[in-house]
This record gives sequence, structure tokens and C-alpha cells, in this order.
Amino acid sequence: MSHFSQIKTQIRNLDSLKDALTDLGVDWKEGPREVRGYRGQTHAAEITIEQDNGYDVGFRWNGKEYELVADLQYWQQSLSVEGFLRQVTQRYAYQTVVKETTRVGFQVAEQKQNEDGSISLLVQRWSA
Repeated sequence: MSHFSQIKTQIRNLDSLKDALTDLGVDWKEGPREVRGYRGQTHAAEITIEQDNGYDVGFRWNGKEYELVADLQYWQQSLSVEGFLRQVTQRYAYQTVVKETTRVGFQVAEQKQNEDGSISLLVQRWSA
């Protein structure tokens, strides 16, 4: 019986996911690689985060989105699963907005970290 949990996300862009993990200081490895779990079980993933206890956390494409894959019994991150996903999702959204606005000619003019943890961005575009 598999001990792996798959947690759905709204993450669909691999480059923005990589940038989000890097922003958060997460040491990740690009796949495809195997996420290690209970009793030597493995699960394929596009992103792998190795943990000191020999069990990994990963993100794998399920055909619609990158879901978190891990044996949650051996979760060894500094945040809870929910807290980790909340931070990753926020940085992913930030990266996605910045990339998309840059693609259409905008640039970030101002950025502010709010007391509630949210980020406010002011983007602008100069027209001739």
C-alpha cells in the first residue's frame, strides 16, 4: 500500500514553480527524478526536494497541474504542509504575474510586502 499523498495545487507553469522555490531558498532538483518514500517506494516527479531523513517531497505533473507528492508521515520541512504550500503558491503567483506583465511590456515600478504577508505590486508601461 502506497503511503504517498498527492495534494492538488493551482500550479501549472514549471518555470514559475522553479523560481518560486528558489525565491524561498528551497534546495530543489530538476527531474524527472524519483521521490523516495516509505519502505523504498518511489514516485516520479518533475521537481524533487530531498530531506535529511531520506524521504523526499516532489511536484509532479498530473496532466492539469503540478501536485505535491510526499509521504506526509515523514514531512521534515520548517513549515507545515499547508504553510509550505501557501508560501510556494504566493511566490508562484508573484513570479507568474511578473513574467506575464514583463512579457506584455510592463515593468515593476513598486513592490511592497504588507503586514498580512501579501505582496502589492505596481506595474507600469511607458508608451511612445
